[in-house]
Amino acid sequence: MKVIPVPCLSDNYAYVLVDDQAREVAIVDPVEPQKVLSIVEQTGMKLKAILTTHHHADHAGGNAQLASVLPDLEIYGGDKRIPHMTKQLSDEDEFTLGTLSIRAIKTLGHTSSSISYFVQDKQSGENVAFTGDTLFVGGCGRLFEGTPQDMHTSLNLKLAKLPKDTRVYAGHEYTRANLKFALTVDGDNQALKAKVDRCATQQCTMPSTIAEELETNPFMRVDQPALQKATGQTDPVQVLAAVRKMKDNF
Repeated sequence: MKVIPVPCLSDNYAYVLVDDQAREVAIVDPVEPQKVLSIVEQTGMKLKAILTTHHHADHAGGNAQLASVLPDLEIYGGDKRIPHMTKQLSDEDEFTLGTLSIRAIKTLGHTSSSISYFVQDKQSGENVAFTGDTLFVGGCGRLFEGTPQDMHTSLNLKLAKLPKDTRVYAGHEYTRANLKFALTVDGDNQALKAKVDRCATQQCTMPSTIAEELETNPFMRVDQPALQKATGQTDPVQVLAAVRKMKDNF
């Protein structure tokens, strides 16, 4: 299994998911179709599907063009707002790309139907997750259609339970700004400081891992004393709500 990040727009990422064994690929949030198709063509493999994380135009905006030129594509998504969707997914639905197993995880909060895609290569033992605008490196998405409880469930009761070595590919390159904020609420965190240094000069900070996010992402550390002290809250959902409000105003 291979994942190729494709920078799009000003700070978005699309991704090309490659199954070398079956010589098939899927594309995640291909908002700039020509950029993504160029990468697909370089692989020499067959494009089978689009995995759409949510309906916002900077993620789903390429679906119509791709569906018009490749009418046999399966287009996966979480609700009817996904352009040209052919397969609507429910939480825990499973499907395959060649030899790869893919599980849909409803990760609400940013929208009311966001999907994260957990992909397993059972031959190599590799795991990856495409988390859209739910889990960012060092942060999480704004709560446009969901509640702090929704986001807490998505991050800390669902994504946090994935294997710790799962590679995380998020929807935007927001990492440096997220980590700068994280230092204001978790400034004594040595793992966080090390990650800030490591990401300072990286043009592309993808992927992270679930293990790294549990150590450095304030929205996944809502049970930690430092975050409780910074927010004056102890209930994890209230801590997340307070940290999200602080980030919104940062």
